[in-house]
Order: sequence, then structure tokens, then C-alpha cells
Amino acid sequence: MELHNKDLSTLFEQLGLPADQASMDAFFASHSLDHDTKLIDAPFWNESQAAFLREEMREDAEWAPLVDELNARLHEQ
Repeated sequence: MELHNKDLSTLFEQLGLPADQASMDAFFASHSLDHDTKLIDAPFWNESQAAFLREEMREDAEWAPLVDELNARLHEQ
């Protein structure tokens, strides 16, 4: 699947999270990060989720723009 076909819901699916709009809205309503907390250090990720996010950010891989969006959404609370 090419990046232009990916959106935040496909990232949620990749992370093993419910990816419908209501579930994503609920996730953002109940999860936020302090300004000084890195996305990959969030306490709500399991080990494999954190590893995926870390790898995508480090490699500036195809998921990186969506990981950046996720990071921004979690920090805007």
C-alpha cells in the first residue's frame, strides 16, 4: 500500500488499535502527552507499538508523516 492511500485510521490499524472514527476520537479524548513526553515514551503503548513508532521516526520511513500527525494530536491537549 502506498503512502497516499494511508491515513490516521490505517496507522491505528497498524498499531493494532480500533480504527473507526468514534474509536479514534475516544482514543484522543482519553490519551494525551505532556509537552516534554516523547511519543515513543508514552505509557499507553505496548512494547511492539513503541518499537514500531520509534523505527518509523528514526528511519523517516513511509509512516513517518502519519506518526508525526499522531504525535501532534496527542500533544495538543
